[in-house]
Amino acid sequence: MKKFDVLTPIGLVIGIGMVILGIVSSGGLTGFAAFVSLSSLLIVLGGVLGALLISFPMSDLKGVFQVGKQAFNTNDQNLKELIDTFVSLSEKARREGLLSLEAEMEILEDPFIKKGVLLAIDGVEPEVINDIMTAEIIAMEERHAKGRSIFEKAGEFAPAWGMIGTLIGLVLMLKSLNDPATLGPNMALALLTTLYGSLMSNLLLYPIASKLSVKTEKEVFIKQIVIEGVIGVQAGQNPKILEEKLGAFLPVNERLKEKVVEEEGVLNA
Repeated sequence: MKKFDVLTPIGLVIGIGMVILGIVSSGGLTGFAAFVSLSSLLIVLGGVLGALLISFPMSDLKGVFQVGKQAFNTNDQNLKELIDTFVSLSEKARREGLLSLEAEMEILEDPFIKKGVLLAIDGVEPEVINDIMTAEIIAMEERHAKGRSIFEKAGEFAPAWGMIGTLIGLVLMLKSLNDPATLGPNMALALLTTLYGSLMSNLLLYPIASKLSVKTEKEVFIKQIVIEGVIGVQAGQNPKILEEKLGAFLPVNERLKEKVVEEEGVLNA
């Protein structure tokens, strides 16, 4: 189940807030106004957009907002609940047979789990199940990497276009040295484009790409647990053995917590 990931907007607000606070505290509102330049922003945004249009096909760029939106969502998949699901499926399969799991299809929400269980019900060999589901993971990683690469490339382009804007400002400044009134605006253009490019790259584009990478790693990890669970259910493994096997994927602190709960249950009994 996906939920809104508050850490992404919180990080953006803190980063932008600290920059604004640093500017205002050193120069007040007048000082903040000096850091606003539409021409500098247009150079960076326009340059990055143009570079992306050259680098990627439109079919990839169309989904960039959908991909970026994933950085603001989080999958609250509970690993203990996932393991309990497979333990329950294993108990039912051992008691009533694999075909009885067809009744559980409506309860299972994750399509990846459904696909694996259906393959098991159909009697597909464990090695083939592993190959099919692993291939789906690889395809997912490639799709995610393609979407993430747009943000990574944009993160590379933004500082470069900031430097190009700086060069433009310096050229304009050098051409008008005889007019002191234009030196300030041209110098501001030169410096602000570099600032905007660096901020865009290091506060927005690269962090989003990094967040997407972490989410992909977590999703792959969960799908690997699913594969082990499906194969264990099909093989008719003892539910306790399967629980122990899948429990190895849990973080150490959760495993210790489970152990403490079990020991307390034994003592209370």
